Amino acid sequence: MKLIFLGPPGAGKGTLAALVAETYKIPHISTGEIFREAIREKTPLGLKVQAIIDAGQLVSDDITIELVRERLAKGDAQKGFILDGFPRTIPQAEALAGIVAVEHAVNFDIADEAVVERLSGRRVCKVCSQNYNTLYMKPKKEGVCDKCGGDLYIREDDKVESITKRLEVYRKQTAPLIDYYRKKEKLIDIDAKPASGIIMEKFQELFPV
Repeated sequence: MKLIFLGPPGAGKGTLAALVAETYKIPHISTGEIFREAIREKTPLGLKVQAIIDAGQLVSDDITIELVRERLAKGDAQKGFILDGFPRTIPQAEALAGIVAVEHAVNFDIADEAVVERLSGRRVCKVCSQNYNTLYMKPKKEGVCDKCGGDLYIREDDKVESITKRLEVYRKQTAPLIDYYRKKEKLIDIDAKPASGIIMEKFQELFPV
């Protein structure tokens, strides 16, 4: 099972990827995880990435693609994997096709309004970083962490203006991948609005264990 997970920020890809990885015994590979692992292992590419990040620059497509190639060559990825956060663009998708034959791209479909509602409701504890949500995981006392009593706040990334900008970037840069994989008859759409447990049930119907 060699999968790509697509979807805007706030679609719940990371949550479902963790559930799928555990159920199907395949690695959940995110771009951030690839960078961290390469840096931790001090591979030649990892040292390059560390220098780029330390300089406050963005890691180029060429280096990212080579890191993905390196990661997918590892033993745990041979029977399958979930790629989350890569590819982000058509050129990256074309480069990936030269590395491995992906079976499906799973598109977590959710309206922008639902993403804004979901993410703008997030609250984080200033002390212990516990997450809450004003929609479906409220603290017992408004503005106060159940766990440690710390104050809850809204991260800059979770403010409506910031979420809107992130969605604009996604729709412009990454959404074309949906058409790319649809034309290749590899796209599967999944409604990302329900709770993660319901989405997981749908996923298991599509991909029986």
